[in-house]
Order: sequence, then structure tokens, then C-alpha cells
Amino acid sequence: MDALEVRGVNKRFGGLQALNDVNLTVEEGRIHAIIGPNGAGKSTLLNCFVGRLTPDSGTVMFHGQNLLGKQPHQINQAGVSRVFQTPEIFSDLTVLENVMIPALAHRDGIFEFNAFKPLRKETDIKQRAIDVLEDLGMEDKVDMMASSMSRGDKRRLEMAMGLVQEPKLLLLDEPTAGMSRADTNNTIDVLRHIGDSRGLTMIIIEHDMHVVFSLADRISVLAQGTVIVEDAPENIKGNVKVQEAYLGGAH
Repeated sequence: MDALEVRGVNKRFGGLQALNDVNLTVEEGRIHAIIGPNGAGKSTLLNCFVGRLTPDSGTVMFHGQNLLGKQPHQINQAGVSRVFQTPEIFSDLTVLENVMIPALAHRDGIFEFNAFKPLRKETDIKQRAIDVLEDLGMEDKVDMMASSMSRGDKRRLEMAMGLVQEPKLLLLDEPTAGMSRADTNNTIDVLRHIGDSRGLTMIIIEHDMHVVFSLADRISVLAQGTVIVEDAPENIKGNVKVQEAYLGGAH
């Protein structure tokens, strides 16, 4: 069964055709990687999925519902969460508080959510946040201030902030960017565990091929705004089109 079906998505910025008739299919419960050279349109495509950008044409069907034209909060309520390339966390709050806030926002909706509501009274939300942090191996950091965390832990914290919203689809933009090899390998293990234990569908944009081939069930290669190949990982490595896209310096 397909979780996400993208057909004929186009996006132009002035004279630049950022996305050109993009098609891809993401199977439910799978990890799907989108790779490609810098400037290929990967982040632009993710922004179209979450409502930050509106394509000029095409459809993005999520479990039979077209996401295009919907507001970001509506897409989130439909079950799509995104983890950004640069961690977007509340530095002056604890790790637990950081995870509780998106859980409350998801539960209450954009018009009812009150960021100043006393968090200590939200016992159910607190437990849900703790459960997610435990799932990510961060139970010993619950009371730590977010500002004092390492870059790797901040990335995992933002993953927790996405997961606590109980998404059906989790979008990860460069989840291991700037991490040490040890943190990267730990993140691979965490994401694999999340995928297996939750049956969660994930889309990953990633430049580190070690991460891509360790995690992805299927890979789409984007070059100059077009998907040039979509195939299983074992068929991507030696694909001539993929090698030309990278070695040829496609932008």
C-alpha cells in the first residue's frame, strides 16, 4: 500500500525551474531516501509536502488525500511531521518541555493551543513525551536544558518533537548533518528501531551515503529538479545516470 504518491509536481522561482514534473511513490511503513547533488530541489520538494511552498501544478496524495493547498497545520494534523536540517528547538526549556509542547499543539490544534498553559498539569502529555524520549534512548536527559545539549542530541530531540505528534509520515531533512561518525551510527540505529517498532513511514533527505544505504528501502535520485531514477538501493549504486548526476556536477 502506498502512503504518499507524488505526480507531476512543478515549482518555478522566476526563471529557475526548481521542480520539473516530479513523480515518486512512497510505500507505507518503508524508509524512502531522496538523494541528489546540491541544488537538485530536494528541500524544495519537502517544503511542498508540508505546505511551506505551493507547487505550480501536480498532486501530492497522502493516504488518498491531496495535501496541496492545505495549510502547514492542516498537513500536520493529517499525520505528517517534519524534522528540519537545522534543529528548531526551544533552547531555554528542558528536553521534556520541548517534547511536550508539540504534543500539546498537535492535540489542541492551532486555534486552541496555548504555549503558556502550565505544562505540569498535563500528566498524559508528559508521559507520552517521556515514552518517546525513552524510545530514542534519551531518558537520562529529560531534565537537561536544551541549550546545553550536543548537536547530535539536539537532532535527536527534534526527532522526539516530531514523533510525539504520532505521525503517519516523518520527513527528515539531513538528520545526521554535522554529526560525528559515532553519533551518525547511533542515529541510524535509532531510526531503524523507530521504523521497525512503530511501522512508521519515513522520507529522508541525506548526503551521507553510509546513512542512505544503511536505512533506505527505496531511493529516488533528484537532479536538476527531476527524478532521474527510483529504485532499490542495490540497483542505485552502479546506476550510470546517478553517477553522471553527481560526477557531472548537476545543479
